Amino acid sequence: MTTVDPRRRTPRTDAVLADPRVATAERRLGRALVKAAVVAAQDRVRAGELPPEAVVDAVLAGLPGTATSLRPVLNATGVLLHTNLGRAPLSAAARAALDVAAETCDVELDLATGERGSRGAGAIGALLAAVPAAGGAHVVNNGAAAMSLVATALAGGPAGPREIVIARGELVEIGDGFRLPDLLTATGARLREIGTTNRVSREDYAAAVGPDTAFVLKVHPSNFVVSGFTRSVEVDELGGLGVPVVADIGSGLLAPHPLLPGEPDAATTLARGADLVTASGDKLLGGPQAGIMLGEASLVQRLRRHPLARALRVDKLTLAALEATVAGPVPPTRVALDAGRAGLRRRAEQLAAALIAAGVDAAAVDSDSTVGGGGAPGVVLPSAAVALPERYAAALRAGDPAVLGRLERGRCLLDLRAIAPEDDATLRRCVESCT
Repeated sequence: MTTVDPRRRTPRTDAVLADPRVATAERRLGRALVKAAVVAAQDRVRAGELPPEAVVDAVLAGLPGTATSLRPVLNATGVLLHTNLGRAPLSAAARAALDVAAETCDVELDLATGERGSRGAGAIGALLAAVPAAGGAHVVNNGAAAMSLVATALAGGPAGPREIVIARGELVEIGDGFRLPDLLTATGARLREIGTTNRVSREDYAAAVGPDTAFVLKVHPSNFVVSGFTRSVEVDELGGLGVPVVADIGSGLLAPHPLLPGEPDAATTLARGADLVTASGDKLLGGPQAGIMLGEASLVQRLRRHPLARALRVDKLTLAALEATVAGPVPPTRVALDAGRAGLRRRAEQLAAALIAAGVDAAAVDSDSTVGGGGAPGVVLPSAAVALPERYAAALRAGDPAVLGRLERGRCLLDLRAIAPEDDATLRRCVESCT
């Protein structure tokens, strides 16, 4: 009596794709992804690793949740704005706005007249309502793009490159080797560096301003602190120089925050005399990646009408999410920033107790978190964490959702500041699944 090789019973591709469950997945994910999973399951059957009747289950188990390769990650690092994790998480209102914008919508249409409308009017209106001192606003795709547009439009006029006056101590480098002076000179503008690394005076600015000066640039050193024998010039000291004052405040605060007294905000900076402010949308503002410009109406109009503005234009998704962030409820970033240690400690103790009951070596500990995202250097935010054995770090990164903690003194710390309270149960499940 002969035995049929089970590999000969490998189901055909069309038969697997016709299974109702697989067909449903194909409508959600697309044929290419599903077919690749079918081929992989068939190969396992031919290798003797999988019985033929289990192919459909293997296909479904091997499919991703969505058609993107991006995976959700719980940010338990204690870094509120983690650049590698996409910085600010969007609010529920912003995510709902994305659903509207994902369809055809009136992003550039006046429904009342049927004529072309002002693109992004809702987002611009929300920014101007939040910062009444601004006469105009414009949005591009990130903070570097905002600075590039300002330098090109104001310092690259038809008469040839003009000068940007900037203190040497503000020629910053941020992540991935990006250097501000390289960006500015790439626009064709010339830099007029003044002062020294640690000290600059108003007299230095006044002496440097001349017929070729396009504007004075103030840059907040948002990812480092210079201490000791230092001197800087604030925006309100730069009035009367006869040229516009542009301030890059970096992190995107629209108004002062009591926990961050050293972090500049748009409203205060404009009130103190800046003609134009640039900032990021995905940092302390808590919105999508965007470069925001606020300031004197005629300057903003020059930026908006410059040819480069078209190349840096944001899409309808960004405009929708930005408007909902500014005009809507408090975004998650602000909620996490304002969380007190006492509340975080209670959550850590409850989570640790539940994990201990499940057999996990866990403990609630005090922790220090930071703002991150190139903002508020040196500011420590008292927090709380759940401490686990170090081996959990790699296992948690491989989970679904992935969890990113931090290693400290031989332990894996899961800092709760950037974890929403409603995600505590998910975090617990992820830890227990690694036990």
